[in-house]
Amino acid sequence: MVLAMNYLWQSDTWPRLRWRSEPLLPLISKARVVQGELLTKVAGLGLALSREARADVLTEEAVQTSAIEGEHLNRDSVRSSVAKQLGLPTAGLPPANRSVDGLVEVLLDATQHYEKPLTAARLKRWHAALFPTGWSGLRRIRVGAWRGAEHPMQVVSGAVGRERVHYEAPPGDRVDVEMKQFLSWWKASAVREDGLLRSGVAHLHFVTIHPFEDGNGRVGRALTDMALAQDERLATRYYSLSSQIMKERDDYYRVLETCSKGNGDVTVWLTWYLGCYRRAVEGAQQVLSRVLAKAEFWQRHRDTTLTERQRKVVNRLLDAGPGGFQGGLTTRKYVAMAKASRVTAYREISDLLVNGLLRQNPARGRSASYDLIWPT
Repeated sequence: MVLAMNYLWQSDTWPRLRWRSEPLLPLISKARVVQGELLTKVAGLGLALSREARADVLTEEAVQTSAIEGEHLNRDSVRSSVAKQLGLPTAGLPPANRSVDGLVEVLLDATQHYEKPLTAARLKRWHAALFPTGWSGLRRIRVGAWRGAEHPMQVVSGAVGRERVHYEAPPGDRVDVEMKQFLSWWKASAVREDGLLRSGVAHLHFVTIHPFEDGNGRVGRALTDMALAQDERLATRYYSLSSQIMKERDDYYRVLETCSKGNGDVTVWLTWYLGCYRRAVEGAQQVLSRVLAKAEFWQRHRDTTLTERQRKVVNRLLDAGPGGFQGGLTTRKYVAMAKASRVTAYREISDLLVNGLLRQNPARGRSASYDLIWPT
């Protein structure tokens, strides 16, 4: 009896993937237009501004690629790790733990060294950096090694006894061969495939194999960033694809599940992916605008003497953007962010008002709140 085909890796044509060019060409064209507009704008930034933009994007990428998997990182700790790696000031930021440092190192290695060969050893080092303790939550996992053949690798949801299997990866004893084929494709495709299409295909191909016990999504998205860096020939990202994927998380998993089953035609996945990429690049315009506003703000107040606490709080407001700090800054929020007494918080807020960094919002008394005086 012939078994019915269930998953992409069981198709007769695997690992060769195919797609229909006609519906994809207009999407590639639109993506290239917004990509060109962004890179042109970036070229006009000064070195200091581009480093600040890079730090913002890298922080966002690290936070969101983890959030996609349900892991919520402390943004200040991530920013601290990013600042340390990029040689930016870390004053007022909490130290990052080894896992956060490892994730930031992986994301930087994927893009800063995009021209270096992708090897099994390199991927395994990335995985080891993501799980420095050898544990994923309460579960000990194989770290820096392909998964074994003891248990099937399944993506499951639902309560115990009512689980739904969304996907089952190739058996563990096939992973080594599958990854050799993937790495061979990666090298050959760099000179024969469109770079944007290649980045999308790489992501789907890698997560289809699911070579590690955990962290496949994060490694897969780092690979996507690496492929995009190779396409743009830029070691710096000025947009966060993971941030956009997080916004469209349900669609991301739905399309992945759809395309993990089939006969090798991945047009549906690439259609969604190219649209997601374009929306990510369009969204980066907001990041750059925020960086420029932040730089202009500090240029205006370059002669104002501030404490580290004040600078930390002001940077938090700047990072949130105009109207982005919900409810405005209050004395209680200042105390929590600056780890200061209420008396100190009141005095330092008053100082920021006198020096023209803050303005008081209309409400007074116990409801008093403040916002930055933004450049106009």
